Formats: sequence, C-alpha cells, structure tokens
Amino acid sequence: MESTVFVGVDVSQDTLDIASEDAAQIKMIANQAAAVRRWLKSLPHTALIGVESTGCLHQLLVREAMTAGHTVYVLNARDLSHYARALGRRAKTDHLDALLIARYLKKEHDKLHPFKLPSPLQIKLDELIRRRHKLVVAHGAVRASLNSTQCKLKSAAVLIRAFKSTLAEIDQQLKSLVQQDPTLAVHAQNLHSVVGFGPLLSASLSHAITRHPFKNDDAFIAYVGYDPRVRDSGQLKGRRFLSKHGPSELRRLLFTAAMSACNSKLWRPVYQHYRDRGFSSTAALCILARKLARIAFSIVKHRTPFDSTRIKIPCVQP
Repeated sequence: MESTVFVGVDVSQDTLDIASEDAAQIKMIANQAAAVRRWLKSLPHTALIGVESTGCLHQLLVREAMTAGHTVYVLNARDLSHYARALGRRAKTDHLDALLIARYLKKEHDKLHPFKLPSPLQIKLDELIRRRHKLVVAHGAVRASLNSTQCKLKSAAVLIRAFKSTLAEIDQQLKSLVQQDPTLAVHAQNLHSVVGFGPLLSASLSHAITRHPFKNDDAFIAYVGYDPRVRDSGQLKGRRFLSKHGPSELRRLLFTAAMSACNSKLWRPVYQHYRDRGFSSTAALCILARKLARIAFSIVKHRTPFDSTRIKIPCVQP
C-alpha cells in the first residue's frame, strides 16, 4: 500500500515551486499547461496537493491536477501566514512557502475540505462577483479622491458614470447567468422575497450556498466570515471580533442588506433590541446580517420563499 505524499506548491506568475514535506530539494517548473501535465504524471495517485489561493494564478494548476485525478486543497493565504508565524519562520521565499504548504497540508489535511472543480456557469459567476467587488472598491477610492481635491475636473463626472455603467452591466450579466440555471433561478426568486434583499444579493447568495456543500447554517456563517472570534482565558472575557474569513463582497452585501432591513417594520424591533442591550449600531447591524444569512441558508436548503410570520421578534425594553 502506497503511503500518502503531501505536496506543497507555491505559485507565481511564471513558475511553480514544488516541495514535499520530506523532500530535500525543491523542484521548479514553468506555470504552463504542458509543464504542469508532465510533472503531474510523475506523482503517485496517493499524492495530496496543497496550493495557496492566489486570485487566478493557481487556477491552471488546480484544473490540470483535478483533471488528472489528484486531490487538491486550495488554502487560505491568511491561515498560512499565521501558521508560518506560529512556527517562528524568520524568512519568506518561494521555496520556504512551498515547504510550509506541504507541512501544513500534512498536519491539517484531515480538517480541510478538498477543492471541488466548479461548473462553467459557476466559474463565470465567481469571476463576475470578484470583478464587481474590485470595481466597487476602486469606485469608492476614486470618488473619495475626486471629492477631496480642490481642483474640479470636467472628466470626473464621466469617470463616475463609467463606473456605474460597468457595474450595471455586470449586474445584468449576473442576473442573466442565474436565469440560465433553473435551480439557481428558483433560489434567487425565493431569496428576493426576504425583506432587505435585492436582486444582486439574492443572486450572490443563491450561488454561494449552492457552490459549496455546507453541512449547516453555522458552516455557512463561518464561510461568510460573520462568526464571532472568542478570546477568553480564565476569568477574562475578551472582546468578540468577527473572523472576516471568506468573500468580503458577500459580507458587504449582507451588511448593506441589514442597513436597509433595520428601517423596515419587520426588522426594526430586532435591530432596536440589540441597541437597547448596549450594542453599537455596527454590532447590531452585524448581528442582523448574520440572522439574514441564516435565513437565506434555510430558504435555499428547504426551497421555500421567505415567511415573515416565522420571525421571532424579541421584546424591546421600554
């Protein structure tokens, strides 16, 4: 019986640095399809491959490895950074990163989820959502920069309109892609019935919840990054922070939905309940956003529209 081989790959634009936990040397190959296929043929079928999520640079390796029948783990860059810091690493190079990934995969693989290759439709949705997030960030930065300058530019309004036009085009394409899948279309329609949800959030949530095999709503909350991080020791009860793992754009959209929902007749008492308990407005909105995310998960799981009568309204203190 062959033993499991744990392989760590550090990805750059032109090259791949490849390491095994027990290997004495690091192998370097070109980040090109032909070179990747040749290397994959040399691996045993028991090999587990770990690679850091790097935007789009790792996608070629992941696609070729999974096509060849290998198990691949796409790892969170921040988790690897904390892991390296915990080991006391004093240097950071591509070679050391590859060794670190191999070691992390060997020690933690039983707690990790193998990557599942998305469908062509899911790839397009992921790409549009990522690009939309980049545009939203750039739009905010450009608008803030233009508003802060004392020299007014005639082309500023044209630039802002171009941003808005591009965002509207992406939203239209997202809507069109969701309608191509009957299951996603039904989920998005049901989610749109939630007070505070717009078409963009409904489409994004239906895609996110069906994209990964979440066991329960807690797993989905952790994926979005709305799970509280506890820091307690002995009698010390530390302050809670959100983990903020996962897709920041989906987290932002849920927070925006909570801001809209807290002004509605249905959700205003829930928001006010936490404000009366001493929570800040931001904390109360985060709690409401987490509730909305749980409701969205239940709607998709049970394939039912939103039922406002099932919402438990807490008693507001006078």
